[in-house]
Amino acid sequence: MENVTIINHPLIQHKISILRNKATGTNEFRSLTEEIAMLMGYEALRDLPLKDVEVETPLETCMTPMIAGKKLAVVPILRAGLGMVNGILALVPSAKVGHIGLYRDEVTHEPHEYYCKLPNPIEQRTIVVTDPMLATGGSAVSAVDFIKQHGGRHIKFMCIIAAPEGVARLQEAHPDIQIYIGHVDRELNENAYICPGLGDAGDRIFGTK
Repeated sequence: MENVTIINHPLIQHKISILRNKATGTNEFRSLTEEIAMLMGYEALRDLPLKDVEVETPLETCMTPMIAGKKLAVVPILRAGLGMVNGILALVPSAKVGHIGLYRDEVTHEPHEYYCKLPNPIEQRTIVVTDPMLATGGSAVSAVDFIKQHGGRHIKFMCIIAAPEGVARLQEAHPDIQIYIGHVDRELNENAYICPGLGDAGDRIFGTK
């Protein structure tokens, strides 16, 4: 799939399997979500630009590479996307964090925005949009729409589990962004949930129903 990277790392696949288990409790689920996001981040952020800066070591002064420019913005889709933020911040603590709030209509399954706050200037940053699940693709498409409307240009989307339908919809709507996926599942069911999936990621991260 063009512009789609499925990160088939053994550690990621192992941790996703534990996420799927309905017996996995809230604390472990939350920790695993962060760990998976961090592991996926190594791949998703490998093209961040570098520049040489002068650093004084205990022995001498040297030129050494560091991330260049306005660096990184992480933009979770509320609320489940929050579960992936700390994993990325563990890699790039200086990253700014924005938020996009969307809720899904229970009948149409289409997203509606209720909140959008992005770091400024967003157009100068590499932006990683996070959401553990890419189901219908509606929320992902809307989130990227909003970011582009605010001037965002260099956008990546990161999810742990995706349905083929959601991947196709996001690719069609935004062929210019790179999509990073931990695992592509079989399909959506009649209620637009990913199967076999892992249930409602937001509920499992925050311990709600």
